[in-house]
Amino acid sequence: MLFAWILWLFFFRITEHISTVTVTRGDIESNVTALGTLQPHSYVDVGAQASGEIRRIRVQAGSKVQRGDLLVEIDPSVQQAKVDVDRSALDSLRAQVASAKAQAVLAQQQYARQQRMAGDGSTRDEDVQTAYAALLSARANIDNLRAQIEGAQSNLKGDEAQLGYTRIYAPMSGTVVTLDAREGQTLNATYQTPNILRIADLSTMTVWTQVSEADIAHVKPGMPVYFTTLGSDERRWTGTVRQILPAPPNPNSSPDATGQQSAAPAAAQPAGKVVLYTALFDVANADGLLMPQMSAQVFFVIARAKQAVIAPLSALTPVDARAGRYTARVDQDGRIVTREVRIGVHDRLNGAVLSGLQPGERVVTGITRTRASDGRFTW
Repeated sequence: MLFAWILWLFFFRITEHISTVTVTRGDIESNVTALGTLQPHSYVDVGAQASGEIRRIRVQAGSKVQRGDLLVEIDPSVQQAKVDVDRSALDSLRAQVASAKAQAVLAQQQYARQQRMAGDGSTRDEDVQTAYAALLSARANIDNLRAQIEGAQSNLKGDEAQLGYTRIYAPMSGTVVTLDAREGQTLNATYQTPNILRIADLSTMTVWTQVSEADIAHVKPGMPVYFTTLGSDERRWTGTVRQILPAPPNPNSSPDATGQQSAAPAAAQPAGKVVLYTALFDVANADGLLMPQMSAQVFFVIARAKQAVIAPLSALTPVDARAGRYTARVDQDGRIVTREVRIGVHDRLNGAVLSGLQPGERVVTGITRTRASDGRFTW
């Protein structure tokens, strides 16, 4: 009998090994993660409205400019010639008006003379009518020349405007982020305005974030959000959701200077492809570390708790997960007891305990059983 007991002790006895984790305090948050791209909050593409050769470019990529600064000079020869022709034509018309006025004065005098002679019976009615018709014709000629002057003045204004377009000024203050033209290049603005450069205000950046359709319902305007960039994982930039675009982005569209997508309808999504929606938020960039086209790891904060009692979800058994009801096995001086636990804010790994556990208590994460014959001798 003693031998059988010793045999069971060394070869058949089962030993339990309990794994636990200690409940602690800490910060926890529930969030939606997504990827985003940084763009300037406001920018403008500067183009050329006049055709000609670029004589001088006064800026380069990275230059700081103020609204009204001279950026580009285009050869004004053609436009200046048109203005000169318009001014000559206008001077000619004004001289013709002066001559027509003199003719009108003469016609008026001749008509008055014919009227006096008609009163004396010394002229024919036909001569009076001829003089009156000459007077009306002289006045009509003056009106015609004045109309031509107005048209010539309009042409002059248009050509002067075209001449002014040969000097391109900054429409806003900011930084030259791209420069697409070179000195000596010939521009043709007849059918389409050629882009020369882009000016952007880099003091405020907008993060264009692509959120999956499974998560977009949790993202709301006004909710807090933060992000990190590649190479700056330790720094967080924070903001608030400004806008959620109502339709997925069109693959052929891009944000314009006001931060809006093209009005073209979204293209049909291929079957099985995840639909992404665009959420926008702005962030200050006073130190200039954020640059256009940077990638961002974005976190939309649904809820957060500071210095909460934290327990691992892997140690909890769901009873009603939506209501936050769980059970947990707690090691109390070697005795395992089951408790009801309520969880509030939680992420994928941990939850904030509302009731049922206290800091310092140990919750059971697993129990393993081994035989003595496995080579683990336990006395």
